[in-house]
Amino acid sequence: MLYAQILINGLVLGGLYACIAVGFSLVWGVLNVINILHGTFVVLGSYIAYFCYVHLGIHPFLSIIVSGGILFVLGFLVQAGLINRVMGAPVLTTLVLTFGLELLLNNGILLAFSADYRTVQLANPLGSTIIGGLVFPLERVVATALALGLTVLLYVMLAKSRIGRAIVAVRMDAEAAALMGVNVKRIYAVTFGVGALMAGAAGSLLAIVFPISPLNSTEFLGIAFVVCVLGGLGSVAGAMVGGLALGVIESFGALFIGPEHGLTIAFTLLILLLIFRPTGIMGRRGYE
Repeated sequence: MLYAQILINGLVLGGLYACIAVGFSLVWGVLNVINILHGTFVVLGSYIAYFCYVHLGIHPFLSIIVSGGILFVLGFLVQAGLINRVMGAPVLTTLVLTFGLELLLNNGILLAFSADYRTVQLANPLGSTIIGGLVFPLERVVATALALGLTVLLYVMLAKSRIGRAIVAVRMDAEAAALMGVNVKRIYAVTFGVGALMAGAAGSLLAIVFPISPLNSTEFLGIAFVVCVLGGLGSVAGAMVGGLALGVIESFGALFIGPEHGLTIAFTLLILLLIFRPTGIMGRRGYE
């Protein structure tokens, strides 16, 4: 029974991890940009959810629309105005640029809100339910369901919509896509905006699970890295599988070696995968 409960806790956590990582994977796979801003985007989404709930009474489950929309616009403008100017440069150039932007944004959040941890205290929490002797925390279960639902919507958008097919085409061959009439720079900006949208939505959902602080950005970025390597860069389904796998591994690792070593487990797994299976579980060329 104990192991079954830990498995459930891991799957619930892993769904949130998948939502954190899928936007990071999308940007890295399509633009070949390692977006160091991603963790701070997640934190910013959590702050938006917090203030929407405290000042406007909008539940974090609903504020994913607000945080996702604001982060999409921010991501689009950052890509269109700054990162697009260095596209085609060596990857170290874009890495340093996003690192510098991350320092500016994260320190701006620190100045605005301080490093103090904040929590969303729901007026009417859903509580938990017991099924077959297993405890299901309903807020986390609903948050995970929404996170996985957003990931599935992204998968469908990439596979079925016109803009999604354009993103896939640019991912496969940007020059050929440009010859077919695709505005590659605009697609880059849209893709970066979608990645930021997913980060903001994940942050809104995480606001009811974890305390909120700018100091969390590094942890969220590390999770995104590990999930992308575990699931395989270039696969939305891989991000989902990688997130669920990491959540389960961390949960069982917390049982055996202690919860304070969660990041240690994650980065040890990252190193092992880079050595023995760098393509990840479901890595492939291009998005489905």
